[in-house]
Amino acid sequence: MSIIENKNSRNQQKTKSKFASKKHDGLGANVYKKSNSFKQKPSQVKPDTGPTKVVIFNKPFDVLTQFTDDQKRKTLKDFIDVPHVYAAGRLDKDSEGLLVLTNDGKLQHQLANPKNNKSKVYWVQVEGAPSQEAVNSLINGVELKDGLTKPAKVKIINEPNVWLRVPPIRERKNIPTTWLEISISEGKNRQVRRMTAHIGHPTLRLIRYSVGKYTLGDLQPGEYLIL
Repeated sequence: MSIIENKNSRNQQKTKSKFASKKHDGLGANVYKKSNSFKQKPSQVKPDTGPTKVVIFNKPFDVLTQFTDDQKRKTLKDFIDVPHVYAAGRLDKDSEGLLVLTNDGKLQHQLANPKNNKSKVYWVQVEGAPSQEAVNSLINGVELKDGLTKPAKVKIINEPNVWLRVPPIRERKNIPTTWLEISISEGKNRQVRRMTAHIGHPTLRLIRYSVGKYTLGDLQPGEYLIL
């Protein structure tokens, strides 16, 4: 599956940060991976009035979707060298995959606000083997503490060809796991995890593959692409 670029792709940034290492993705765009020499202070983050920037990032497990943290945990600044961009929505610390960042407030709102019904696709590894009845309940909506979930697109899939997680998931002996593809357009807190727990199949691993027209493509954990 390829990375879907926005309408400004012809004007993709062609220079890289002096702090970043670069490789070519084979599609005419540059993939970046941050070196360890870059240090960004919070005071350097200011509103950007220049051309629209869109960055897609493969967020590794155990990384916060923010640029600063008082507890010295891993954040976006450990991976992304692009100034003045902000995450369009959140991705839990214990989840992986696509995060879109931009300096365009309107685009950020379009992607992050659940009222805009932007579809988000997740690959979810769950404990056990959900029945079709259980899958249908996710499709039709399940009752969580904060209300009924909207209808979703859910199907059982083969294990996707993705990177190994570090650390690996904790699997229980003699209990199988199953991969689901779940597409939702709302944004309740930790919604996908609560949905699978509701049907008796806890989430072991969660990877976001797409948000709206933006997809993860072939980016590896910690890599980002400037569109």
